Amino acid sequence: MTELLHTLVVDDEEGIRFFVERALRSDGHTVITAASGEEALDRLRDQKFGLVILDLHLGGRVDGLRVLEAIRWRWPDTTVLILTGHGTLDSAMAAIREGIDGYLLKPVEPSELRRAAREALARRKRQPTDEGEEDEPAQVLEHGPFSVDLRKHTVRINAQSIDLTAREFGLLVHLMSHADRVVSPKELVRAVAGYEADSTHEARQIIKWYVHHLRQKVEPDPAHPTYIVNVRGVGYRFTA
Repeated sequence: MTELLHTLVVDDEEGIRFFVERALRSDGHTVITAASGEEALDRLRDQKFGLVILDLHLGGRVDGLRVLEAIRWRWPDTTVLILTGHGTLDSAMAAIREGIDGYLLKPVEPSELRRAAREALARRKRQPTDEGEEDEPAQVLEHGPFSVDLRKHTVRINAQSIDLTAREFGLLVHLMSHADRVVSPKELVRAVAGYEADSTHEARQIIKWYVHHLRQKVEPDPAHPTYIVNVRGVGYRFTA
């Protein structure tokens, strides 16, 4: 990497903090560590970080989800990558709903950690900003009544604007971009949330929450969807 990245590593295990710091320093990061949620909140009060590597299960009174909430409130543009040894569905769902850029389970190889950090930062960087929008060419996906501007993150159905969250937008774009095939739940979770589900069952439980909310906004009759169709036992397909 050509520029230094200001990164905070939050983990209550000293060995993990040392491992992550060493892995990321070799990839151009300046790293500050925090051994508890309380220490992380102190760091985040006045310092903005480009990337935070965060364990969900921290010792003490402040857990990782509370730190994540604080980041999203104080520094909403910060990239957050979860690194935890407790990959339960409940903790994954809570973190994903709060808004994370990637999710890794311990143990992890240094190369995998560096790759996940690069990809999470790249996804965050691709999100649209107000600066320079007029200079960028439009990137539009169109299928049936749907028109999606990838640069402006806008969606229209029959020329009517639809308000989607970032994750709902990502889900719709991925399905539209692969309208020629059925997309598996694991692929959708990976594309939308940056999380590698351990099983198809886990992925299905995560992605169905997003599919439900997206259908409420884009389907004429959400109880009988015609655009985002479930292919039993396989995944979802966009059929506009």
